[in-house]
Amino acid sequence: MTYRAILFAVLFGIGASGAQAACYADYKAKQDGPLKLHYGVAKLPNSACGDRKAAETVLAGRLSNAGWTLLRVVSMFDESGLDKRRESAGRFYLKY
Repeated sequence: MTYRAILFAVLFGIGASGAQAACYADYKAKQDGPLKLHYGVAKLPNSACGDRKAAETVLAGRLSNAGWTLLRVVSMFDESGLDKRRESAGRFYLKY
């Protein structure tokens, strides 16, 4: 491969990874003592997009740091699904 071809491949790879669309998940979580439940929406890292187990791992960690336990990931979606979930998520909209 020539220098120019290598440079093109590197630049194209960086551009392609940066162009990946953002993804989100809505989830349900709880706290004990006293019992509290919440529904929320969170932005996921590109590494968790399309991978429910990875999304669960990411969200469980974020929520645990704030004293919450992830109950389940409801769904995963792109930016087009944000507006219809904003009101339901309330103060937990893109918090974690």
